Amino acid sequence: MAFKLTRRNFLQSASLAAVALPLSDVIASETGIEASPFEPKGTVKDETVVGGVCEMCFWRCQLVGKKRGDRLVKLEGNPKSIDNGSSICARGNAGVQLLYDPDRLKYPLKNVGERGKPKWKRISWEEALDECGSKLKGIEEKYGPQGICMFPHGSSAKYPMHFFERTVGTHNVSEASFFQCRGIRDTAYVATIGMAPGEFVDMPNAKVIFLLGSHIGENIHVSHVKRYIKGLQNGAKLIVVDPRYSAAAAKSDIWVKIKPGTDTAFLLAIMNYMIANDKYNADFVEEYGDGFDEFKAGITDWTLEKAAKECEIPAEQIKEVAELLAASAPSVSIHPGRHVSWYGNDFQRQRALACLTGVLGAFFVKGGWVPAKNPKVGKMSWAKKDHGDEHNLNIDEEEELRFPFSPPGTPTELIRDTALSGKPYPIKGCVIWGQNPIQTIPGQEKMKDVLRQMDFVMCVDVMPTDITMWADILLPESSYLERYDLIKTGTQWDFADSQQQFIAPRIPLVEPMFERKDQVYITNEIAKRMGYAKDIPVNSNLEMVEKNLAEVGLSLDQIIKEGGIHVQKGENPYSMPEDFEVVFYNEDIEDAGFPGIPTYQPVEQPPKGFARLLYGRVPVHTFNRTQNNVWLNKAMPDNPVWINDEIAKTLGLQDGDVVGFINQDGIKSRTTTTIKTTPGIRKDSVYMAHGYGSANPLMSIGVNAGVDDTSLMSKITIDPETGAHGMRNNFIQLIKDDKILAIPASV
Repeated sequence: MAFKLTRRNFLQSASLAAVALPLSDVIASETGIEASPFEPKGTVKDETVVGGVCEMCFWRCQLVGKKRGDRLVKLEGNPKSIDNGSSICARGNAGVQLLYDPDRLKYPLKNVGERGKPKWKRISWEEALDECGSKLKGIEEKYGPQGICMFPHGSSAKYPMHFFERTVGTHNVSEASFFQCRGIRDTAYVATIGMAPGEFVDMPNAKVIFLLGSHIGENIHVSHVKRYIKGLQNGAKLIVVDPRYSAAAAKSDIWVKIKPGTDTAFLLAIMNYMIANDKYNADFVEEYGDGFDEFKAGITDWTLEKAAKECEIPAEQIKEVAELLAASAPSVSIHPGRHVSWYGNDFQRQRALACLTGVLGAFFVKGGWVPAKNPKVGKMSWAKKDHGDEHNLNIDEEEELRFPFSPPGTPTELIRDTALSGKPYPIKGCVIWGQNPIQTIPGQEKMKDVLRQMDFVMCVDVMPTDITMWADILLPESSYLERYDLIKTGTQWDFADSQQQFIAPRIPLVEPMFERKDQVYITNEIAKRMGYAKDIPVNSNLEMVEKNLAEVGLSLDQIIKEGGIHVQKGENPYSMPEDFEVVFYNEDIEDAGFPGIPTYQPVEQPPKGFARLLYGRVPVHTFNRTQNNVWLNKAMPDNPVWINDEIAKTLGLQDGDVVGFINQDGIKSRTTTTIKTTPGIRKDSVYMAHGYGSANPLMSIGVNAGVDDTSLMSKITIDPETGAHGMRNNFIQLIKDDKILAIPASV
């Protein structure tokens, strides 16, 4: 994975910026830091502050901060936590570097150049808010609320998203966590078991852990990984289905080197084999199953041999997996996955995963799928008004849903197509809050065209990511270490006999520097200028958190006294709901025009001379969000491309060779990366970490570091049931020394 971290260079990188600070007035003025954290102990006040909730990724571990004077010098896991405990990952530790990154946005900025090639002018908050309010109000008055679209992401984006969606009334909201990540998973499970699955499978008590494309160990969600490791320590067998020898595959008992896009065929063959040989949990199916007879009849043609041919894996291996799952049932953790938007046939695959769990009877049992029973807190936000569905793009002229199983919001592609065509109405205002649609959505040039035709684009962010280059007004947001925010709730990670729950509000560990503001202030000020002052629900982040806690009889003062986390008695996680059922055959799905049982849908194969582009996570980065973090960059400065060692030998390539890429549409990568040769990837695929290759020169560490894989995703495929993108249907060739290298594996 090209980790280049040693103890020596970590210490050098960790202290580089801080050591320089007292030596340079220029650096001090840029960062706002006047005192060095390395003054002798006792010369300034040392203290531990509680209440931090990490957001270097979405898992949100609970933190304590070590401060020296006014400066935060270290982050640690909160020992009071029953979730992550005192553990945090490399990214969590590097939150200090995000806080003091000299490249962070500091002041409101106005673009006096052109979108995509900005020239920034510093302006006051009053001028910035006046312009945002007047421009958005003008668009609303001219085109209606549907003339505004929003791309939100992260905890701070919820409050403004609710304002534009609930109060202003635009349906055109597309959240990356749904439409490019987990939305397909959630709606597929809702259609199968009536609820979204989360990721709280009982791995510590499992006899088998089954991972289909789930990169546990590379995502480093701390309590999640703890559950996984505990299961392995307790003797669980591990099955990993992945075209790539991932970190999880390296620990597996069975690695299924599956052909990309054929996962559903593999799952159907396993279930058909178990049912045909009476190796399924018939008692569970009898009591909780619905539509099982139709399901059984509908998958009978998926023999081991048929799936083996389609998936390009041995039939004996499929049988081995089926036998191990059946012998270990019901204590089998079938992980629902997280980032599941892969090939455009993903809803059916996720339905098959849920049905496999049902066939094994692995719901609400030790070692199986057991939902987290988290405590409830208040959800103070903007009141929802009835705006009707007249301008909902997901409803067609006959008042039918275009994508009946769409996640919340509007499918991204419907918003983009409408903005470019002006039909059925214009979309001329765009609010982007914490999301980077340049790097999260396939069709990068299409996204740029969408932004070019806008009358006004407003961005709010912590860092100058690529999308901020397309803003008219760019507003600096306080970071997760500087604001009150969400209330993290959860359940004890290890499913001990005595269950506990926790409530952990985000409390600032330091005061914000420069002119950074939080989401409640920014949204409220824009709301006032748009004529919605009377609808404002709270006047500050602090008030919002206090009101949400008050609904469950808690306060910030009380939680601070308790060490930043309130712990209370939990509920039995294994209690089966009275109305629970597994819908193997779903008539509603069939009535909507789609297969009512999970059905394999083949995907396009690589053209001759091309390989499929796969991507994923690495432990030290959260996609593009951490690319400018000097500590993490030092650990993994670029994203080497994995290529099968036999193919590499045929092409005359070796580890460390520098290459670029060209995709099936003739689009070339702007930058280059290095080769990693390995037998741990199929010959028809290449792999790289996602989020590299930033184009914004204001990201002085991350700019042009590695290759932006999204720039090579020009082919747009859509999951037909949900409207979410398929993200792994593009194909590439390598470029070395200006020569295009055809990849023979795909011939």
